[in-house]
Parts: sequence; structure tokens; C-alpha cells
Amino acid sequence: MNDTNDDAGIIVALLDRMRTQRLPRALDIKSKVDRGERLDSFDIQFLQEVFEDSKALQPKWEQHPEMNTIIGTIIHLYHEITAKALENEERAAPA
Repeated sequence: MNDTNDDAGIIVALLDRMRTQRLPRALDIKSKVDRGERLDSFDIQFLQEVFEDSKALQPKWEQHPEMNTIIGTIIHLYHEITAKALENEERAAPA
């Protein structure tokens, strides 16, 4: 198998994981924070794992500019989650 096939296989596996695991979980967390709820330790652990994986995979994504739209959309979703989670934490903090 050559590097192009290896790369394509990796991209397909990463996109499949996003579709079947990460995106559904992220959308559940987004619904939670949109309702004004705070993140629990499992939510925070999930987000930390996603951010660590994203950092590690950044060089792979940079090699595939055709993925920019998908990656940009995902980044925006995670930004919305973290921004709303911060709002919820600030609102819940004692004055």
C-alpha cells in the first residue's frame, strides 16, 4: 500500500469516528449547554480528548486542504460549546 492509500484510509477512519462518535456526543453536549446546564467531568474529559487529538492531527489536516470546510464547521461547533459552557459557569458562580 502506498502513502496516498494510507493517507486516504486514515482520513476515512477519522471522518467515520467523527460521524459515529464525536459529532453525536458534541451535539448532545451542545444541547446541554444551550439549556443552561453546566458541563460535568465526563463532558470536560471528552472535550479535552478532542482538543488533544486535534492538536496531534493538525499536520495531517494541513496536508488535505479539501477538508477545510468540514474542519472549520467542527471547530465552530466546539467553539460554540465552550463559549456557552463558560457563560453557564459564570452565571452559576456565586457573586
